[in-house]
Parts: sequence; structure tokens; C-alpha cells
Amino acid sequence: MLDARAQTLLKTLIERYIADGQPVGSRTLSRHSGLDLSPATIRNVMADLEEIGLIASPHTSAGRVPTPRGYRLFVDRLLTVQPLEGEQAEAIEDRLRPDEPARVLSTAASLLSSFSQFAGIVMAPRRASRFRQIEFLRLSERRLLLIIVTPEGDVQNRILSTERDYASSQLIEAANYINVHYAGLDFAAIHERLHRELASLRDDITALMQKAVETSTQALSEEQDPLIFSGERNLVGVAELSDNVERMRRLFDLFEQKTGLVELLDASSRGQGVQIFIGGESELVPMDQLSVVAAPYESDGRIVGTLGVIGPTRMAYERVIPIVDVTARLVSAALSNDGKAGGGSGQAGTSGQKR
Repeated sequence: MLDARAQTLLKTLIERYIADGQPVGSRTLSRHSGLDLSPATIRNVMADLEEIGLIASPHTSAGRVPTPRGYRLFVDRLLTVQPLEGEQAEAIEDRLRPDEPARVLSTAASLLSSFSQFAGIVMAPRRASRFRQIEFLRLSERRLLLIIVTPEGDVQNRILSTERDYASSQLIEAANYINVHYAGLDFAAIHERLHRELASLRDDITALMQKAVETSTQALSEEQDPLIFSGERNLVGVAELSDNVERMRRLFDLFEQKTGLVELLDASSRGQGVQIFIGGESELVPMDQLSVVAAPYESDGRIVGTLGVIGPTRMAYERVIPIVDVTARLVSAALSNDGKAGGGSGQAGTSGQKR
């Protein structure tokens, strides 16, 4: 437990380090803390904070810098989150209008990067293994366009080459049968039922229906990149990341391999509200110099993915947290049928687990 004086000095030190990027000395703390303390007293408090692992002293400077443990205490107990300015919230809302889900998510990643000046990341919902509706469109003799609509509204198109020509009435009949009897079912169940029910179906459309189900299964199970990135280049300009070749290599590996980020965002989706993962304290963040601010987003009340900002541990958390929070709320509204964001777009909270 820190007394009020130590908390004020730690808060001031971290805020100055975030703002300036330079180790913070006792003179700077004396000027900015608002406390009437002698330099000797400030040095003694800093020594105590260093002893318990909240700050550290670089070899090249008499000043101190925060440790991951110091950042954690700061964001959990000392941070004052600034509500997002009305103009910023309106700008995000204007861009995140209900649209195709893929477009909403890519726009969200871009907005997160633009407003934070770091990297925006969105984990897309898992691809559906079922469909809401299919349609056939005749392109030419023995060539059809198969239109597959997922429960989330995503649309997949596939060209079918058939062994015979089908009349428009036959295409409508086949699509209606599949939609009435199989919509919403897992494709494994559809295959089983279709095989069992073939005997009762007309021979002239059974081959078409089998081909449509097989093609739909393949289309919706194809490998999908679960992560959408924007602004990775912004991190190259961060001094504490770019001044070390090994750190840069690990940073590029992080974005290229993606496995660690998927695990992190999966963990975030199981929590509530904005969560903060600080490098050096969490096994999910592979670099001491990185932090991730993340929040889950919903579709019709069900959590379907996670979005967030990847940046240096020396980020302005009080500014990034509401950016992530408001974006998650507005993405949820854009993907939901009611089109309303819960809690209002101008407020941000940090409820939930922080790691």
C-alpha cells in the first residue's frame, strides 16, 4: 500500500514519462507534482518506489522510468480516464454506419489506428458453419451463381458448373427447399439429412442441391484471416521499439505469426469492458515494451469478437481507453439489428479485468 504522497509522485512520474519519453528526475517531480517537498524527500520516496519494483533507474540517467508493475498500479488505481470529445465520438459514429460486417470491421481498425496513432486491431467473428439463406442465379447454360448468406449477414458468391441446364422454376424450387428445411443447421447435419431424404426428392434437382451444399460448406469453411490490422507502421516510429533491432524483429514476428495476438484477443473476449494487457507482466503480450488496450464487441447482445489498440507501454492510456471503448460500442451498434449502442457513445469505462 502506498501513502497519498507516494501515489502522487508515482502518478506524476508516469505522466511525465508518457508525455516526454525521458527518465524523470526529482526536479521534474518537484515542479509538476504540486507537493511541497524537499528534493531529498522526493529522492527518498523514489528510492522506496524503486525498491518495491514500481520504477527503475536506467544506467545512463539519474532519473527513473516506470516498470510494468508501476504501469499496472497506475492504470488500475491512479488513472483518470478522459471522456472522448464529442466531435471525436461523432466522427467515429459517422464512419461506423450499419453496412456489410467486413466493411464495418475494417473501418473500425482504421479508426482505432487513426485516433490512437498506434496500431488498430480487430478480431473478426468466427466464420459461420451454417447459412441463413441461399439463392441461385442463372448466368448461362450450365453455369449458375450460388449466393450464400450467413446468419451474420455476410455474403459469399460461388460459380457452379452443372452437368445440365436448369430452368428458373427449378432453381427457385431447389433454393426454397434448402432454405425451408436446412437454413440454420450445421452443414454436417445438412449432409446427413440430405443423404437420408434424397429418395423423396425429385431426381432432376437432387444433384443441384448436393452440389450447392458441398460448395457452401467449402465456401464457409475456407481459411479466414481472423485479424484485421491498420497502422502497424506507426509503431516503427516509436523510439523504444525502433531503437533496438531485436525488438523490431519480434514486433514484425508478432504481426506476421498472429497466434499470440489471437490468444490475447480471445482472452479479452471472455472479460467485460475495456481490458489492458501490459507487456512484461502478462504472458499474452510477448514484448515488455508493448501494451494492448482491448474490448469485446457484440452483435445483437452476443459477443462475437474483440478490437483494440497495440502500442508502447508508454502510451496515453487515459486517451486510448475511451477510443477503444467507444469504438467497441459503436461497432456493436452497427452490427446489431436495433442499431443502438449501449451506454452512450460519449462515455468510456474501464470495467473488467486488466492484465
